[in-house]
Amino acid sequence: MPETAAFHVPAIDISPYIAGGSAEEKQAVARAFDEAARTVGFMQITGHGIPLESWARLGRASDRFFELSLEQKKRYRAPKGVNRGYSPPKSERLSLSLGVEKAERMNDFFEAFNVGATAADYAHAGVSEADYADNIWPEETETFRDDVELWMTNATAVAHVMMAIFADALGLPSDYFAAYTDHSLNVLRMNNYALPEGERVTLDGDLIGMGEHTDFGIVTLLWADDVKGLQVLGEDGSWNDVSPLPGALLVNLGDLTARWTNEKWKSTLHRVKPPVVGGTIKRRRSAAFFFDGNVDALITTLPGCVEPGERELYAPITVSEHIQAKLRGSRELQKNTGDIEREAQRVLSSRY
Repeated sequence: MPETAAFHVPAIDISPYIAGGSAEEKQAVARAFDEAARTVGFMQITGHGIPLESWARLGRASDRFFELSLEQKKRYRAPKGVNRGYSPPKSERLSLSLGVEKAERMNDFFEAFNVGATAADYAHAGVSEADYADNIWPEETETFRDDVELWMTNATAVAHVMMAIFADALGLPSDYFAAYTDHSLNVLRMNNYALPEGERVTLDGDLIGMGEHTDFGIVTLLWADDVKGLQVLGEDGSWNDVSPLPGALLVNLGDLTARWTNEKWKSTLHRVKPPVVGGTIKRRRSAAFFFDGNVDALITTLPGCVEPGERELYAPITVSEHIQAKLRGSRELQKNTGDIEREAQRVLSSRY
């Protein structure tokens, strides 16, 4: 589906925050970010400072894992309730994280591998291994762990820069979000859509690579190749193709940020439609770094985000409560019954 003329994902150069720009340069970045956050909820971030070597090594790690046989990959499935390890194709349904289900739809047609921040990473905070689980590292893929951990380190650094931009854009003290993110539930999800290159596809329902959803946490940094598939919901209910600029991170805001800002900033619905040409699937890769905040952080409306005459749209919730409810939908296939009515209605009103 082509982009509509009105739909645009802006590109924002954040190098003033990376390379010590002037206060005026940083304010220009913050204003551009605020505009994108209010209108689209997605942006293309350049000047992020992640080396090309790290970019290439993440692609290598993804390729080497997903090229393993299905039997080998299934050895790395995580125990129930642990957001780590391998998810085979058709084992998840992201739309259920919003409480939305279509009877004729099969599960999402992608496979994924998750790693994340562990309790050992936050020894200073005394966090629980139940919340910050150990990673599951595949044995067959040489350099996999080093390649993935390098990207995690770089992505974490950029995510903290994004929090400084958040603070400036909202007129808050520059370190305002530190207390919410000093032991953040960071997860990197490497995705493969889905089936070997060229394999014929037989549909047993509505073919969705990854169902329509909002991201759960604070902010997402997306590494992706240039194969089309990602679609973002526009204000008019249309789905619009979005592809990354060369060397850019696609950045979008999550549900917790929408809650924080009383929806002044958007957590925008998106999905992945598999690139199917002539009945065959063209391979597509992506890796989403989810910066979700501290497990015990209480998310309430931020100062200045409720105008006179407005009401707060969401009740307070901890990061843990919100994320666990979402994961029960997507990974355990239990329809989310939390306060997701506003999100679900956007799905139901979209033009499929």
